[in-house]
Amino acid sequence: MSDAAALTPSHTTDVIVCTTCRPAGASRDLPADGELLFEAVQAAQLGDDAGTWAQVRVRGVACLSSCSRACSVAFQAAGKHTFVFGDLKPDEETARHVLDCGAMHATAVDGMLHRNERPERLRSGIVVRLPPSVS
Repeated sequence: MSDAAALTPSHTTDVIVCTTCRPAGASRDLPADGELLFEAVQAAQLGDDAGTWAQVRVRGVACLSSCSRACSVAFQAAGKHTFVFGDLKPDEETARHVLDCGAMHATAVDGMLHRNERPERLRSGIVVRLPPSVS
């Protein structure tokens, strides 16, 4: 891949859901809230007949290392800012908001997710925003 291609912003955003997130003190005998959120995001995307979230690739990862901020989700794409959000509820509404935010990230040239433009459940809870890679 050429250097120019490596820096070209991507039109696909990876939405990475921490599947092991669970609130402090939550029973380990029950499914992790992160796994529930991951399943809800996948289910919502499967029901996207209009293709609204077609540019979003959803994947789970065993840990995003933001354990005190369960549930956590990252938005990542080549040439764009990376965001990690925490304190998310593992439900259908959050799943739709996560996918909407992923679509916003995919269409933003630099990946910036301005607070007032983000879906309600992602207007707070930022764990980190990283600048695009310059490799």
